[in-house]
This record gives sequence, structure tokens and C-alpha cells, in this order.
Amino acid sequence: MSGRCVQPPTAELRVPVGEHRTEEFRKVNVLMKVPALRDGSFTLAESVAILMYLTRKFKTPDHWYPSDLQKQARVDEYLSWQQAHIRGKGSKLFVTKMLIPILTGQPLPPEKVEGATEELNVVLSQFEEKFLQDKPFIVGNDISLADLVALVELMQPVAAGYNLFEERPKLAEWRRRVEEAVGKQLFQEAHEEILNAKNVSADKIAPELREHFKQQLLKQVN
Repeated sequence: MSGRCVQPPTAELRVPVGEHRTEEFRKVNVLMKVPALRDGSFTLAESVAILMYLTRKFKTPDHWYPSDLQKQARVDEYLSWQQAHIRGKGSKLFVTKMLIPILTGQPLPPEKVEGATEELNVVLSQFEEKFLQDKPFIVGNDISLADLVALVELMQPVAAGYNLFEERPKLAEWRRRVEEAVGKQLFQEAHEEILNAKNVSADKIAPELREHFKQQLLKQVN
């Protein structure tokens, strides 16, 4: 992988807090969840599907979603696995350690946080052993959508105050390579909001939405 900066094929529909539960947003995604994309009259939900669509529509560089059948299958393999593992456990720790305390005004019991942390560490070890191995990137020598999606999800527990890279040198080196490939400034801009989420105040959310979010999130960790 050369040191070139490669623009990732990402786009987003930025939604103010609670706006995804409006009838206007329902026209974009009937499930009323983010992310969602509208391209003319065409609408699409689910982050992986959106990335695939953008990659194909804008004919991005081949390394993002390789034309080589086996490399492409490696990207698909990771994207299929990560939903319930890296994404599932990373977001659970984010919710447990930071989001619920913001919404309720008090931390969850330490054993809840410790349990979520242990679950995340299990899948991090699986990620290193199965997907990263001794390669620069998940597919091999070039960055792909798999790396982009993986690091985005891992920044959630980082935002919650858990530095998962600190005692995992292989993972830390991989993160450095992904940041350099994408471009450090772009990487920081893309993660600015999630890394500043700890500064969000619950009183900025409408009471009825705050209660709805709180109940939904508590279901996830109980």
C-alpha cells in the first residue's frame, strides 16, 4: 500500500437529534432509522448497503471493493461477520459506558460495563486472529471497505473512553495505516461528532424522545 491519500466512498444524511422520527424522514426510511440515503427518487437504508451502492455508482478505485472474486469475497465475509460482532459489541459498550449514563444521569452498575468490555475484547481477539492476521489490511496490501467499516465501529468504544488500541499493538498499527490511507484530517473530521458525544447534554433532547431513547437502549443491555 502506497502512502497516497485515498478518498473513501462515504456519504451521509446528517439528521438532527430526533428528526429521524418525523414523517418527513419516514419518506426516506420507513423504519425511521439512520443512516439513510436519498439519491434523487431512490432511497436506501443500512450502512453497508449504502457503501456498496456508492462504490458501484461512482466507480471508486478497485481496492475499496475489489473486482478480484476472492478479494471481494473477503470484504463480503468481514462485512457479514461484523454486524453482530465488532459492531454489536462495540456499540453495546458505547451505550453501556456512555450513552445510558448521559440519558439517565447515572452510571450503570460496574459489572454491566465490565461485561460489555469483556464481550468486546473477545471479538477483538477474533478480529485480529481471523481477519487481520499479519496483513497490513483485512484483504491484504490495500485498504478496502472492510477496513473502513471496522475502524468506524471501533471508534464508538474509544469515544466512550475505552482505549482498545492501548494494549493491542497489532490493532494500533492497523489503525495507523487506515488513518494514513484515508488521510488524517478526513479521518478526524469523519469522527469528530462521535468523539465529542461525551459532551452531549440530555437536556438538549426533547423529554419524550429522551425517554424513548432511554427505554430502547436499556432493553439492549438488559
